[in-house]
Amino acid sequence: MAKFALNASTLRGYGLDLAGQTRAAVSAGFAGFEPWLRDLHAAKASGTLGDAASIARDGGLSFVNGIAFGQWAHPDPQVRAAGLEETRRDMALLAEIGCPCMAASLFGVHKPGSPTLGTDEIAERYAAVLDLGIEMGVRPLLEYWGHSANLSRLDDALAVLNALDRPDAAILADVYHTYRGGGDFGAFRRLSAATLPVLHVNDYPAHPPRERLVDADRVWPGDGIAPWGELFAALAAAGADPWLSIEVFNPNYWNSTPATTAAEGLGRLERTCETQNQPKTKGDNQ
Repeated sequence: MAKFALNASTLRGYGLDLAGQTRAAVSAGFAGFEPWLRDLHAAKASGTLGDAASIARDGGLSFVNGIAFGQWAHPDPQVRAAGLEETRRDMALLAEIGCPCMAASLFGVHKPGSPTLGTDEIAERYAAVLDLGIEMGVRPLLEYWGHSANLSRLDDALAVLNALDRPDAAILADVYHTYRGGGDFGAFRRLSAATLPVLHVNDYPAHPPRERLVDADRVWPGDGIAPWGELFAALAAAGADPWLSIEVFNPNYWNSTPATTAAEGLGRLERTCETQNQPKTKGDNQ
C-alpha cells in the first residue's frame, strides 16, 4: 500500500519552523514527514523540538527520514572527521524524535571541480557512516544527486551497495535526480524493499535540457515528463514499497498557504498512484 510523506523542502519558501511544518503536514493528511536537520537543530536550540514531536504524534504523523549534509565523504581527513561528528549530532536528534533514517549525500564533493571519488572510496566512507548509524540507531541512506560531480546516478549508488554487501546499506532515490543524472529508470528493478525505504517524488519539464535543470525546475508529479509507468513497474518488479515523499523546490508553489501547498502535494501523490493503479487504503494517510 502506498505510504505518502512530505519533505520539508516543499514548504521551504514559507519560512516555517519545525512545528509549523509538522502542523501543515498533519493538516494535509500526510502519514510521514521528512524534516531537514537545520530545522531540527533550530527547534532544539529554541526549546520547541518537543512541541513539534507532540504535533506529529497527536496527528498520527511519523518522522521517516532526516535531510542532512555532513561532509563524511570528503577527501580531507580533518573535514571528513568533522563531517562524521556532525553526522553523529544529527543522528542523535533524529533518534530523539524517533526518526529511523537519515540522508547521506556526498555534500562537499558535489560541485564541479571536486575531487573524483571511486566506488571503493565512497563505499569505505559510507561504511563508516553505517557503523555510526548502528551505534546511534539511525539508518543512513546513500543519496545520489543528478548534478553532483560524484555519485550522480542511481547506478553509481547501486555500485556502492554492491561493493559493501551489507544488509544495512540502502539508497535514498529521487525521480528528478534519476533523470538529471542521465540515469535509467529500469535500474529501480535492481532495488528491493530493504534497499529503498524512501523515494523522493517529483517531476521535471521537457525544457530546459536535462543538463541545465536546477532544483527550482521540479514540478508536481504529473506536470512533467517523468515515465511513471516504467517507474512503478520497476518498483513492483523489485518488490519495493518505499515511502513516497513529495519533494519540490518550486517557488511558484509558495504563493498560497502552507496547508494548501501541502494538501496539493498529497493530492498529486494520490493521483499519480491512482493513475498507475497503485493500491491505497483510506487509512494510509488519514
